Amino acid sequence: MNIRSAIHDYLNTLYKDVMDRVYQKAKALLLEEFTPDALYLDCGAGNGSQYQRLASASSPPSPSNYFGIEWDFEGALKAKKRGLQLVRADLNRPLPFEDEVFECVFGLSVLEHLVNGCQFMKEVYRVLKSGGRMVLITPNLSEWFNVLLLIFGNMPSSGPHPDSSALVRKNTAVRFRDTGISHVEDAIPTDRHLVVFTYKALRYYLHSLGFNRVTAYTYGLYT
Repeated sequence: MNIRSAIHDYLNTLYKDVMDRVYQKAKALLLEEFTPDALYLDCGAGNGSQYQRLASASSPPSPSNYFGIEWDFEGALKAKKRGLQLVRADLNRPLPFEDEVFECVFGLSVLEHLVNGCQFMKEVYRVLKSGGRMVLITPNLSEWFNVLLLIFGNMPSSGPHPDSSALVRKNTAVRFRDTGISHVEDAIPTDRHLVVFTYKALRYYLHSLGFNRVTAYTYGLYT
């Protein structure tokens, strides 16, 4: 094995470890909000995979306490077949719920895929009950590795990503996963990061909305 392959394998292992820890932390934060009457809203619910993570806990929320939003028709259909309460909707648009409904709203690896991320967070604040919790997983544009890439003239690993696979490959000095970034040229790209926040900017905006406590847990490229 040459040095380049060894580095590639190491970074893939590191990326997997980081993502495992990020999602375990998010799960722990979500379950802290659990009470028999607490209502959850999963933004970017996919086919219900996030609920399956919660359901593996010793005291999980029931399907009647769980609501989800997903734009992908096939994913939403699969979740509904599982008996989950999913609405097919676009997170760039106003959330289809009344004010102050949920104890907890979460979007795991979703914010960076939205065109209107600030509007989304404003909508989350609207549908949360007073004292409710929002849990986000999103890349940090100002993370040291991104800064280093920019110094050397490369695009940041976190994105935003251009809509050209060739350009992404050319400017990705280090790949953290075997598949790289795919589907960036699709009409609705599943992997493309459109808007990526620095933690400082994200914290400022959340405070401006009225969130009185903003806490970050940093794991490599993700916050």
